[in-house]
Amino acid sequence: MAQASLARRMSAYQATAIFSVIFALIGFSYNVWRMEISEQNNTIRTAAFEVVKELAELEQLVYAAHYDADTVRGNPRVGWVKVGLVQELSMLIGPQVESQAALLHSTWTQRWQQMSVDTQAVNEIVASIDKTRAAIRSTIVNLE
Repeated sequence: MAQASLARRMSAYQATAIFSVIFALIGFSYNVWRMEISEQNNTIRTAAFEVVKELAELEQLVYAAHYDADTVRGNPRVGWVKVGLVQELSMLIGPQVESQAALLHSTWTQRWQQMSVDTQAVNEIVASIDKTRAAIRSTIVNLE
């Protein structure tokens, strides 16, 4: 009888130990997964914030070139750098933003020379900037 009681206690102890190990592994796995998602979301938010800042500065540049005829604040070389930075950072945010940034780059490539004299060129560049912003907002809202 003592051996039967001992065997039951050993079985209960072993079952508890196995359950504890399984529970610890599941908890650790969930924690690692959650930390990876949190880090990814943080990277997306940081990149998105930087892109939004660059987009605002690009928009100011376009307006300065067109409405103020200011060749210093509306310097297209600075615009090229900003468009390039937006395109580079967009890949950290998501595919929707990356495709909008590519469209912004394309629009900029086609229209930057006319932005100081053509209102339509300004409107197309600003519309592309706005679409990129909208893609960023959509991505941020849908983060886990």
